[in-house]
Amino acid sequence: MAEIHPKSVIIVGGSLAGLMHALTFLSSKDPPSVRILERSPTSLLHNQGAGVVAGNETQEFFEKVVRPGREIAITSKCRLYLNRKGEVMEGSVESRQQRMTSWDLLYHLLRWRVDGLENEYVVGLKPDNRPKAHYENGCTIKSVEEAGDKVKVTWTHQDSGEQSAEADVVIGADGGSSTMRRLLNPDSTRSYVGYVAWRGTLPETELSPSAAKVFSEQFAFYHQTGCQLLGYLIPGHNGVLEPGKRLFNWIWYRNYPEGGEELEDLMTGTDGKRHAITLPIGTMKPSVWEEQKKLGKELLPPQYAEVVNTTKEAFIQAVTDNISDQNSFLRGKVLLVGDALAGFRPHTAASTGQAAFDALRLGELLNGEIGREQYNEAVLEFSKKTQAHGVYLGQRSQFGEHPFNG
Repeated sequence: MAEIHPKSVIIVGGSLAGLMHALTFLSSKDPPSVRILERSPTSLLHNQGAGVVAGNETQEFFEKVVRPGREIAITSKCRLYLNRKGEVMEGSVESRQQRMTSWDLLYHLLRWRVDGLENEYVVGLKPDNRPKAHYENGCTIKSVEEAGDKVKVTWTHQDSGEQSAEADVVIGADGGSSTMRRLLNPDSTRSYVGYVAWRGTLPETELSPSAAKVFSEQFAFYHQTGCQLLGYLIPGHNGVLEPGKRLFNWIWYRNYPEGGEELEDLMTGTDGKRHAITLPIGTMKPSVWEEQKKLGKELLPPQYAEVVNTTKEAFIQAVTDNISDQNSFLRGKVLLVGDALAGFRPHTAASTGQAAFDALRLGELLNGEIGREQYNEAVLEFSKKTQAHGVYLGQRSQFGEHPFNG
């Protein structure tokens, strides 16, 4: 990084990684001006209400930096594996506490702290006196280049056309399909790995007694050849943690060969568009969803067949790999972070954790606790090790033999 204490920062990407890094800058001893450029045209991002495993890094970031003044997660007390009959497999129960939250809750708490966005998730919480960032939607990045001691970013705004600005530091936090990564490291590409994640939620009150017995505050898995399911409770509407008002979040991994007719049909929505990575809620063809629910009844343990068939709407995310061998560009004035640096397979439950880890290391750099070389080494080591572990977990789950195949 050209300056340990920059006066101006541009962050490309306004989701969790971008917001965490913005708040880290705003929380520093001499906070710079922070401008966030988000591609989405709408004023709020939506992530379909998806669940997030809040690992140690995420918990540490929210405790030390966000300081929301409220709990953010539900405790899952153990992990277990089901067989096809819905019975808990012998030897599979592991007493291991994990914290489960939702993307929506984390996002709204961060937006509140970063740019002062009031929302129903923060009613009754106390604001603080940290400065705020300027958050802009509808910004499509066109170029990033060195401009003397600064970096010039050029983008197209949905209303105002082409614009540009200079900053001391630019953070690339624009996700797995990062434009910043493509511009800075074009050899690092994102590739489909042969399977997708079906995802959905439903109110916990809609779980039958037999399903609630398995799923309530437990992390339950089911494995079969080419198939994995997992599910856990997450905060409900507006981040509520009260029992009876929470949601059950499930994920079903299924294999679909690249280029096959089934995958093409699956990812082509009712809008006629072939979606590359995510098929959002509301765009799935009814025939596709009905076929999946039918398969659920035929292939899954009864508890999972129940939740799939009770879910009103689902969405799909293609599972991909991407990783950059470099995080620092233009003499350290541009940094890739989070999914823009390395996209982890979701089996790691570490994507949000990576964003938090990177932001925490940035905080140490700004505070003079570590140097630039230590920062780069730590961020790259975390990304490489976790990305490789995700590939191992995914290949075993979908194309290998899991020790608790049901």
